[in-house]
Amino acid sequence: MPTSPMLLGVFCFVICIVFSFFSLTDGVQLILVNNCKESIWPGLLGTAGHENPSEGGFHLCSGEQTVIEVPERWSGRIWPRQGCCFETTIGKGSCQTGDCAGLLQCQGTGGVPPTTLVEMTLGTQESALHYYDVSLVDGFNVPVSMVPIDGDGSGGGGCGIAACEADLNACCPANLVVKKQGKVVGCKSACLAAKSDRYCCTGEFSNPKTCRPTIFAHLFKAICPRAYSYAYDDSTGLNTCRAPRYVITFCPPN
Repeated sequence: MPTSPMLLGVFCFVICIVFSFFSLTDGVQLILVNNCKESIWPGLLGTAGHENPSEGGFHLCSGEQTVIEVPERWSGRIWPRQGCCFETTIGKGSCQTGDCAGLLQCQGTGGVPPTTLVEMTLGTQESALHYYDVSLVDGFNVPVSMVPIDGDGSGGGGCGIAACEADLNACCPANLVVKKQGKVVGCKSACLAAKSDRYCCTGEFSNPKTCRPTIFAHLFKAICPRAYSYAYDDSTGLNTCRAPRYVITFCPPN
């Protein structure tokens, strides 16, 4: 006996709902939103042993958003690339900031600093907490925020917002400025500019007792209090939560 179109439609709807439910419970949704006036090319890099979502990069037009599913326990980083130009047929070109070996899909290659980083280490929905931050340790290029949706703050999870919502390029010290074609496109970290153990928290300064925030870290912290300003800024830079989804916004509203 043939199935009526109405029954077939209801069956398909139910299957889609069930499929969506199981796909959500298997991992975490990252909703990437481009609120900037120009295109952003997000770069994505899993830490060792973790996958690179979306092959490591893609184009996100102004006003556009996309949803990426990552598995439980995923660990990695996401960063904005700007001023990119790629040949559509081969996916090669360059970006003014955050470039990853001239590739549209970074495929395991990190971004060249200075760039604002979103970092995360995810647990499971049932047990471990998610740890996440917005970091200025590698400098700054684009304002970014990471906001949990429907988060559970129990068990020590504060479900805070990680963010650098201000445009640090507008107040970047002259010796940290990065310009392309006469325009300020990035602000170096003190480590990137000085390349010394003291500013990079390496060598004899590789612990929280000897590595103290520099005048530049204090400046970044004053402007972006919810971001990592230097390597050991755990107390105010690191966030914890349990949430099924997070919104990562490039150029979030202040």
